Amino acid sequence: MRQRRAIINSDAKNEADDQFAIVHGLLSPTFDIRGLIPAHFGTRRTPRSMEESREEIDLLLDLLGLTDSVTVANGAATALPDEHTAVDSPGARLIIEESKLASERDPLYVAFLGPLTDMASAILLDPELVRRPVVVIWLGGPGYRGYDEGPRIEFNLSNDVHAANVVFDSGITVWQVPQDVYTMVSVSYAELEEKIGDAGPLGRYLIKQLHEVNAVYHPWPIESRSLGDSPAIALMLFPGSGNLRVRPAPRFGMDGSYLPGSNHPIKVCEEIDVRFLLEDMFAKIRAFGREHTGRS
Repeated sequence: MRQRRAIINSDAKNEADDQFAIVHGLLSPTFDIRGLIPAHFGTRRTPRSMEESREEIDLLLDLLGLTDSVTVANGAATALPDEHTAVDSPGARLIIEESKLASERDPLYVAFLGPLTDMASAILLDPELVRRPVVVIWLGGPGYRGYDEGPRIEFNLSNDVHAANVVFDSGITVWQVPQDVYTMVSVSYAELEEKIGDAGPLGRYLIKQLHEVNAVYHPWPIESRSLGDSPAIALMLFPGSGNLRVRPAPRFGMDGSYLPGSNHPIKVCEEIDVRFLLEDMFAKIRAFGREHTGRS
């Protein structure tokens, strides 16, 4: 099978959805995963967010039996200080080196499930990168359609506005999945139990950590969660699973608002095939569970 070269950059310990996206990516034979990059998620919850993301990625690799089989390169521990200064890291260097191997026939896909710090740093360290066949898929930014998304800045954007502006200004190929789209990928506790509750230690951990995150961050009654990072995996598996509209690239204000930008064309995902995304992921997790627990 011909494979698609991909890197997944994830603030894995921020919430409970990165874990599902990472597992889905690693269980998909379409992908040649060239590396996982643990990302920071600011300092509001912990002073060592990137390190905690690394620990979570290492745990997932252990559950999948892939420890030492997948490259893990730490990303930046902090956001960019401004739009001109990179935060160098092994993760940014991995993106640069893999971009040099890309071709029009075999582009590199880099999925960002958190801030764009490591992509922006890679561009600042190697400006020629933007002329290579690299596709940046980012879950972040507010919606464009005027839906009420609350008073706060979108979370992934909030953790590095400077980086988002560097990437959107650069002219590199960007597929953006904004907040009003990624929040629609919701699953309930009941669905998770039905679909992957018997999928061995991996399935049990995925459900357990989702319950735990909800218990900490949702004081009101809740029995569901958005797997908002998973559209990046679906779009890499099958770009036709999303409706992508070409728009001129904006810039971002420090309050998270859209401002006039470079006008380089980007693609904005306005709709995702949630049925395809969830059923493919659940089927692969169940198959992994059967293979590794001996259940029929």
